[in-house]
Amino acid sequence: MRNVLRLVRYRLGIRFGWNRATRMSADVSEGDFFSGSATRVRSPIPEASEAWSVEGALFGWKRFPIGDDPPAWHGEQGGAGATVARRPWWSIPDFDRAYGDIKIVWELSRMDWLLPMAQRAARGDGVQLARANRWLRDWCVENPPYFGPNWKCGQEAAVRVLHLATAALLLGTHASPARALLDLVRVHLERIVPTMAYARAQDNNHGTSEAAALWVGGAWLHARGDARARRLMELGRQMLEERVLRLVAADGSFSQYSVMYHRLLLDTLCIAEAWRRRFGLPGFSERYTARCAQAARWLHAMTDEITGAAPNIGANDGASLLPLGRADHNDMRPTVQLACALFIGSRAYAGEGAWDASAQWLEIELPRQKLPGIGSVLFDEGGYALLAAGEARAYMRFPRFRFRPSHADALHVDLWVDGENVLRDGGTYSYAADREELEYFAGTASHNTVQFDGRDQMPRLSRFLFGDWLRTETRSNIESQLGSQSFSASYRDRFGARHARRASLDSRSLRVVDHISGFRTKAVLRWRLVPGNWRLHDNAARHARYALTVCCSVPIKRMQLASGWESRLYLKRDPVPVLEVEVDRPATVESTLSWL
Repeated sequence: MRNVLRLVRYRLGIRFGWNRATRMSADVSEGDFFSGSATRVRSPIPEASEAWSVEGALFGWKRFPIGDDPPAWHGEQGGAGATVARRPWWSIPDFDRAYGDIKIVWELSRMDWLLPMAQRAARGDGVQLARANRWLRDWCVENPPYFGPNWKCGQEAAVRVLHLATAALLLGTHASPARALLDLVRVHLERIVPTMAYARAQDNNHGTSEAAALWVGGAWLHARGDARARRLMELGRQMLEERVLRLVAADGSFSQYSVMYHRLLLDTLCIAEAWRRRFGLPGFSERYTARCAQAARWLHAMTDEITGAAPNIGANDGASLLPLGRADHNDMRPTVQLACALFIGSRAYAGEGAWDASAQWLEIELPRQKLPGIGSVLFDEGGYALLAAGEARAYMRFPRFRFRPSHADALHVDLWVDGENVLRDGGTYSYAADREELEYFAGTASHNTVQFDGRDQMPRLSRFLFGDWLRTETRSNIESQLGSQSFSASYRDRFGARHARRASLDSRSLRVVDHISGFRTKAVLRWRLVPGNWRLHDNAARHARYALTVCCSVPIKRMQLASGWESRLYLKRDPVPVLEVEVDRPATVESTLSWL
């Protein structure tokens, strides 16, 4: 209720002009934002990323050619017309046909491109430095303070502040920034402050990102003699501690129940800590640091050590705050390595590799001590069970919703064998998708679980909100027996339908037993499979390496290999085979997936 009241107050303040954000104006000084006098502390300078050299990439895949001239900030890559770009940000609707999916506009203006340009400039490429300054100047002209969609979201302003500050660290100019750069940071911080109540009300990464930006930007301005910035710095520090202690559980789970947003959180915390160390500022509280450490352990557990990939669980908008190396967009290891070094004092991965890039560029010493390998572990506060056996890992979701869930994925199971995602989550695709796509990707049909009577596990109240949040009815601890790891959980929905699931994993097979009852006409069990040449024969779906056999206590009404969709990168979707098993009465269904 407190968050609802915050949101209502924010909406009314914007609508009737009470919020001072509707009356703000500012200018940015002319001149270069970054000078050519880059001074790196450490030598040799690490290898630079090749991103944004001859082509741009949005969300890690949406590529387009670029040159020295700036891109169209609201044009071909964005979709927003000049009319929308010149309107006050607060008068632009959340979803406007003029720009379609606003995240496409925002993504280009998050200034991810600045980091690889700064890296190459730090290695002596003056052309890249000139290009970065040219793009920044053009961005300021085309996005004057507080006009257009790129000023609409406080978190987007925060991401730009964090990228500007990180670029200064990469170049070694953080201690003597140009006036134009500090002005640009200042107008962004002023945009964030009036709408912090909205950020708090979301109980998600909005609050952590904006707090970190206020802390980093405020400390930066204060160090350069701006006495007014002390208030921003202290406000950011206080809010960052409060947000982390509220949103990160004691077991490290984050409020958004999302692997991708968990990475964004950790990247944000890492930038704040790296900045604190570089400027010799007082440390955060022990409780805050302990939660950061647990958040690092959580993502370490979720990440495959060989490939760097992780389950596509929860909302996925493709966010990557620290793209400093040449690792794949979905490779979590650079973030895990940096976060473990900063908050735990250990490295996550031995040897040298692309996972070291973020730590190297931020000049963070990597400890010699390595964290032990991850076995089976239960993250009860967040609702995750990880089963590990040999080279296989199974992840099971169960409902522990203190905060709003973004996907109806109760009792979803993700399976990884030798780094291959065999049983997969459908992902997100787009926040601005039409109703059918939105309900599909975030709904129960896009997960490896049971759907009752053709409806979602929870009713959708709005684009980003489900109602009647599920609660776990029963759950076990993780049990070990004869080389097998097992976990079970159950829930009952608002209509009385009940699903109890037990998953057992050994080095050669995954066995899942589902007890389903309380539905009216039908229940459909889905297994979303790794793409390949699957064939269905009798009660088994077979692949070159895998075999999925299904047995049922009652006659199976329908069993077929259907075609579904998955989105592993934002705005990109690909077909995926789905085994569907339908029954019309209470049943016990046993699924066994084995591999060579």
